[in-house]
Amino acid sequence: MIRFAVPVLFALSVSPAFAGQTAPLMPRHDGAMDHAVHMAQSEQTAAPAPLEPGQGAFAAIQEIVALLEADSETDWSSVDIEALRRHLIDMNEVTLNAQVSVDPVPHGTRFTVRGEGRTGDAIRRMVTAHAATMAGRGPWRFEAIETPAGAALSVVGDTDADGEKIRALGFIGVMAQGMHHQQHHLAIASGNAPHH
Repeated sequence: MIRFAVPVLFALSVSPAFAGQTAPLMPRHDGAMDHAVHMAQSEQTAAPAPLEPGQGAFAAIQEIVALLEADSETDWSSVDIEALRRHLIDMNEVTLNAQVSVDPVPHGTRFTVRGEGRTGDAIRRMVTAHAATMAGRGPWRFEAIETPAGAALSVVGDTDADGEKIRALGFIGVMAQGMHHQQHHLAIASGNAPHH
């Protein structure tokens, strides 16, 4: 049973304590270095190791794998990391390749989101799933319909201020709202996500 998911921020830093220091000399045995001793001593005395995995999707997968491995109740027969990888590909397509048209409506906005091939498919999956996830959460109403080239998403509040904020956030800002994405990634990887 998965109990939590905490977003992990990766940062590369070098402690001031290590600045300008050199590693101590390693002992030699009969003129030859003992590799096991060298590795153990290097781990104790070396500067901090890099933490950044180099790619955002890889980092998200690494985070989820670590959470699953740390949970003694993980049901490995249900785990599907490949499903999470496919979802992250969809996120990349929608974030970087989708074309968005904006039509103001009273107290909100209608976003028409288009893309070709894989991008259009990703738009349909992500926009409809996001609207379903956000239904009943917060003060805004979300409605999504699939279109031949992607999807249309209407986001509407109750006041002019809501409409102004929705327009300021734009399509990708509305899609990124909240921290439910991390929980969604954990659910997908665990085999417990209804939408992905």
